[in-house]
Amino acid sequence: MIRPQNVLTSLVVITAVSFCQPVFSKLELIVAEEVFSVDNIHERARELSTQEYIARPSIPKAWQDLSYDEFSHIWFDPRNGIWIDEKRPLKMDLFTAGLYATRPAEINIVEDDIAKTLGYDISLFETTDAFPDLPIDETMGYSGFRLRVDLDENNLFQEFFVFQGASYFRGIGNGQNYGLSARGLALRTADPAGEEFPDFTHFWIEAAAPGDTTFTVHALLDSPSTTGAYTFNIQPGKRGEPTTVEVDGTLYPRVDLTHFGLGSLTSMFLYDETNRLRFNDFRPAVHDSEGLMIWNGNGEMLWRQLANPTKLRISSFMDENPRGFGLMQRTRRAEDYADLEAHYENRPSLWIIPGEDWGKGHVELVEIPVDKEIYDNIVAYWRPNEPIKTGESYAFSYRMGWGDQPENLPLLSRVTNTRIGKDFNQVRTVVTVDFTDHPALPEDLDDVKLTLRSSTGELSKGILQRNPGTGGVRLAFSFLPGEAELIEMRAQMHVDATPISEVWLYQWTR
Repeated sequence: MIRPQNVLTSLVVITAVSFCQPVFSKLELIVAEEVFSVDNIHERARELSTQEYIARPSIPKAWQDLSYDEFSHIWFDPRNGIWIDEKRPLKMDLFTAGLYATRPAEINIVEDDIAKTLGYDISLFETTDAFPDLPIDETMGYSGFRLRVDLDENNLFQEFFVFQGASYFRGIGNGQNYGLSARGLALRTADPAGEEFPDFTHFWIEAAAPGDTTFTVHALLDSPSTTGAYTFNIQPGKRGEPTTVEVDGTLYPRVDLTHFGLGSLTSMFLYDETNRLRFNDFRPAVHDSEGLMIWNGNGEMLWRQLANPTKLRISSFMDENPRGFGLMQRTRRAEDYADLEAHYENRPSLWIIPGEDWGKGHVELVEIPVDKEIYDNIVAYWRPNEPIKTGESYAFSYRMGWGDQPENLPLLSRVTNTRIGKDFNQVRTVVTVDFTDHPALPEDLDDVKLTLRSSTGELSKGILQRNPGTGGVRLAFSFLPGEAELIEMRAQMHVDATPISEVWLYQWTR
């Protein structure tokens, strides 16, 4: 799938706009008003679920047929931002529909319990002479919006969250660059019957009062299979802190939902030091996320190194009441990517914490073969065992942390790197796994019990050594794959029967 964030790379950059006089009045945009309540969103979703699905109208074809270069010549003028002329801690910019975003969403702002619908006006946007003259009719609208706050308390309002396209949204901790995305719901991802992409068709953004630090967005989800009502309470992260989001959702299925995913994450992994030789590129690594981390219901911390397979690959991690999971970007040195434009070292990790017991199910990881970094190829989500029947409602909640390493995790030695390549004789395959140091690690590593096993193939004895380059410990082993097409590998360190490291997992494929 094409990465939605790359469609608007030139538009969705961190914006720092000081308090200024708008060039457009917000009042001129309002085309309808009604009393607002969250209950009304739920009732609307419930009622829609009993009706036949009708997609929102598409925008004029000329807007859909724009090239990427042409679309880059129109952008929102931040002087026209919503609430830019008011002393509120939250400002909002709008994105025009066009190119891949062909069905706009309805955008409403909520002030004093009144929802005010924003009409479309192209004069909110700046263009260059290279942007064509296009028709505008009643189908034109906005593809989404971005939120800005004064993160550094210097009267510069910086972007920290975006909703745009289908049910996609993205966040960053302060000082980070956008990377992976999240979705309101995953439906039939990598299913032979075909994936379905629900849309957030309506948004309600609450106006913030002076002193507010948490900002609220509501959304109505609609698709052929289900509707849904969502509330996002978003708290932007100050310098070095994560941006956190409390998500409350309720689904109202039109059909029985048997393959759906909660806390759905979407990212990109092209290569690292496990598959570097497949790509003729000057950069050592290219990825938005490098591993799937799971804190399962049994208290185990799992680290599954991501891969860019040559064939579609789906992995399931069975669990009951998971404590958390997420896609992590751990490598933070700029030189480990050597990319002075993309800055992959500055992409956020995203950690999901269920708000209630999610019962039995599994974390599903989908890895899709890609040859370019413009494509998202990694999807992870929680897939419950029990389906949702038509006519039922299904409420759920979870907390998201967009930032770096999550807090309040067990004190364990973490995986920092995995390398794979041939040995000196180009016969055996060598694997090295670097772990961080741990207070319980003895000076004599012979006293560490190493659990190392695989599903098939001949594994050598694992060797643990101090790594002066990282200050941690390196595990090294080799194997002969024989005729195996796929080998599952697992490693963990113990001291006195107590786990002192994450469980390292890797799926090798020929």
